[in-house]
Amino acid sequence: MSRIGRKPVPIPEETTVILEGAHTLIVKGPKGEIKKEFHPSMRIEIEDGVVLVYRNSDRPYYKAIHGTTRALINNMVVGVSRGFSKKLVINEKTYKANVNGDKVEFYIGFNHPVVLEIPEGINISVENQLVTVSGIDKELVGKIAQKIRHLRTVDPYKVKGIIYEGERIRRKAGKTVATGAK
Repeated sequence: MSRIGRKPVPIPEETTVILEGAHTLIVKGPKGEIKKEFHPSMRIEIEDGVVLVYRNSDRPYYKAIHGTTRALINNMVVGVSRGFSKKLVINEKTYKANVNGDKVEFYIGFNHPVVLEIPEGINISVENQLVTVSGIDKELVGKIAQKIRHLRTVDPYKVKGIIYEGERIRRKAGKTVATGAK
């Protein structure tokens, strides 16, 4: 079993972490600010430039929450100091995307453009066939990237669609034509 919950979360110099109440954490950094409330059975402490998370019980449910709480706090600290980004590739020459203000228009083989609203705190940029989703909240960046990916799922026969950068698609063989006739 992982002991990830016991590892301290280091706080970078340009980042400040404030414990509001007993279970609400505010993390401020050069990229922005995130506020999140955690499970009441977790005890969060800030000591000597690190954040420590303790649990009240050794039952499996609380062990899982312990590791998750520590991972969420680490993602908050990394997000406000460095940020997160996901890159998607539009895998077809005739497909394209444009950013217009707070909306992204995808022309992906339908008879109409697919319009997606950009939520607050997310930046989307498009260069040729590469779409970059970036922001400080890892969960929101992943959610928007997945939403974009599911606009046009990849066809395993022609390998057309939207994929993550570096993702491999297993190509399926098409039907074979009979060569000899009687």
